[in-house]
Amino acid sequence: MSDGLVSRELLAACKRGDERAFDELVRATHARVYNLALRLVGDRHDAEDVAQDAYLRMFRGLAGFREEARFETWMYRIVTNSAINLLRRRGRFGELVADDAIETPAPDRPAEQTADRDELSRHLAALPPGQRAVVVLKDVYGLSCREIGAELGIEEGAVKVRLHRARKRLQEALAKGDGSDDV
Repeated sequence: MSDGLVSRELLAACKRGDERAFDELVRATHARVYNLALRLVGDRHDAEDVAQDAYLRMFRGLAGFREEARFETWMYRIVTNSAINLLRRRGRFGELVADDAIETPAPDRPAEQTADRDELSRHLAALPPGQRAVVVLKDVYGLSCREIGAELGIEEGAVKVRLHRARKRLQEALAKGDGSDDV
């Protein structure tokens, strides 16, 4: 969902109501939107619901998108907010990364790396949704703290605090090494 995939011309056509342009925009961004949703909600069906809700919200808000931020950042924020809203409505937080979304190790990789990744996924899933979202957006999607703050509607300092607390909780949980979910 990079700016290279979403040109200004495509956005302009979408703003004019061109249905084919909107279909092209969805095709160009769907994999990234769905994967972010899946990482945040941890369930394929919920991720589909989040993606659909995000596209609906994007479609409704596209006319007001002033392109002061990158389209990618704006869309990530919509997806993240849709995911957090779904999790809050359902009163649960799900897995951060679905089992099949985790890269399967190559045959020459030690089995302990798979176990470490599984343990990390369990501990990530146990984080509060705000901390989990910050970790995913920073460490998986490589967004800056400023971009994450813009996406989540919080100050950059709050992003740094959440990121620090989340990483500390993860580090403590992983240091226990007992595989418990007491994060």
